[in-house]
Amino acid sequence: MFRNNRGQVRSGWLIMLTMFLFLICSIVFAFPGTVWFNVINEEAIYMSNSEYMRALSKLPWVELAMNGGAVVGGIIATILAWKFINKQNVKDLGISINSVNMKDFVVGIGLGVLSMTLIFTILVMSGSVELEQSLLEPVFSVQSVSFLILYILVGFSEEMLGRGYIMKTMLDRGNSKLVALITSSIIFSLLHSMNPNVSILGLMNIVFVGILFAYMYLATNSLWMPIGYHITWNYFQGNVFGFPVSGIQSQSIYEVSLIEGRDLLTGGTFGPEAGLLATVVIMLGIVFTKIYSHRREEQSFDM
Repeated sequence: MFRNNRGQVRSGWLIMLTMFLFLICSIVFAFPGTVWFNVINEEAIYMSNSEYMRALSKLPWVELAMNGGAVVGGIIATILAWKFINKQNVKDLGISINSVNMKDFVVGIGLGVLSMTLIFTILVMSGSVELEQSLLEPVFSVQSVSFLILYILVGFSEEMLGRGYIMKTMLDRGNSKLVALITSSIIFSLLHSMNPNVSILGLMNIVFVGILFAYMYLATNSLWMPIGYHITWNYFQGNVFGFPVSGIQSQSIYEVSLIEGRDLLTGGTFGPEAGLLATVVIMLGIVFTKIYSHRREEQSFDM
């Protein structure tokens, strides 16, 4: 029950234990930011969830301390689990630094920017959303910086857990790449299932983007490409182009208004991740990754 035919603790038990540790560390590291907010705002304990979030959004550095603290806690939990539960070298998690991996990181960053810019452009050009200001009139704020920091941390945290720890643990215990890819992507989607305004298509697309991230990881044997893509996919979606990110709205450089009746494309109040356009762009990302990984292998062979 607890061990496979190799005598190893089954991957499912390790993953559940690590996710529990992830949750505990996230709560512990978010606590200082939570205390900070409650000291500043004495009415916080009486607020509804929506009121709490609105009040918190007006204090971007406190918001970063709380949310960023939780994310840092998750990163620490993943590293601790990998090192002391799995008894593996942290570099084997897929975050070793070298010139090839840094190129993958830059490519991932660029692909994330391109993907979300393509979605934004098509939605504006098709009249599915309305841009509230000229592209020559960006509005920068403290959140332009605080959320960039947050999404960098989120990119590392979610990829280290989802693609790094979960997939590597499953692969090390004899699961096939396909099983590890699908399982990690479903878990990734389920972790977003309690987000505001969630939809079936939104959860399906998060499975699909999880598959893209997993494919990037398998194709490059590194987390750097999916980390780069994850960071800019979220940041440009929410804090540049003004869409909700998995149902969460934040202050952005540009502001858009959703046109009624276009939710199938725009994703509605959950954001583009719940739209069919994102489905197509994610598929294009898989095609790009396949081409890129082949060229990467050819260049490595030539060297």
